[in-house]
Amino acid sequence: MTKQNSIKMSIIAISTTFTLYLLIHSYNVNEHNLYAQSSTPDNITLFVTGSATTETKPDKVTVSLGVETTNNKAKTALAANSELMNKIINALKTAGVKENETSTSSFTITPNRNYSIDKNQGKLIGFTVSNSIQIDSSNVNDTSEWIDIAVSSGANNVNSIYFSLSDKKLDEIKKELLIDAIENAKEKADIAASALGHKIVGIRTASIDQVTPFFPGPVPYATESLKNEAFAPSTPILTGEQQISLNVNIVFLMEK
Repeated sequence: MTKQNSIKMSIIAISTTFTLYLLIHSYNVNEHNLYAQSSTPDNITLFVTGSATTETKPDKVTVSLGVETTNNKAKTALAANSELMNKIINALKTAGVKENETSTSSFTITPNRNYSIDKNQGKLIGFTVSNSIQIDSSNVNDTSEWIDIAVSSGANNVNSIYFSLSDKKLDEIKKELLIDAIENAKEKADIAASALGHKIVGIRTASIDQVTPFFPGPVPYATESLKNEAFAPSTPILTGEQQISLNVNIVFLMEK
């Protein structure tokens, strides 16, 4: 046998071995894929949405109130505004509002112009200073008292009152709703599967929708009503209840 023929036979042998390895490897991979997919044809799926809803009283309140003063001199309007605002803040602190619960929400100094005198630029006739503070507190039952104290101390703007849920309370409710929503989905799935002549044997996928609290929104208060001396000394503020809902989407497996 020549050296050239010997080399050719070696190449053929190596090629045959490599081809055989590829065939065996390919067979194992295909067999694995068939095994992974073989469980799917044995079941059919059923998509179900489970839901749970509850109503709860809010445990957090946000109050926006302030003072508006006007004078022909900005400095005088600012001084009057600052005096009234300090009086309001001190009165609220005495009533139990904590310092870390109060913050300035807005502050503006606006020039007042009379355009009936100067139609182009308007004649400057004074300045209006507006200063508002925001109270964020968990003492929702004290809201009415705080408004009365603020108004009697000089506040002539109560912009809004907004009741909501704290993160801690919302998390607790979410956990309870999640359990109820899953149970609701299971119940629906069992009823539907039974009606179709099948049986639930497992779960393929599951997803949780974002919790959707329903809030009535901020309660506005007209400035004119606060300037009226006949303004009621006891302001009725009702927290009401807020509705919270949660949905889960589950794909169940049913035996054929």
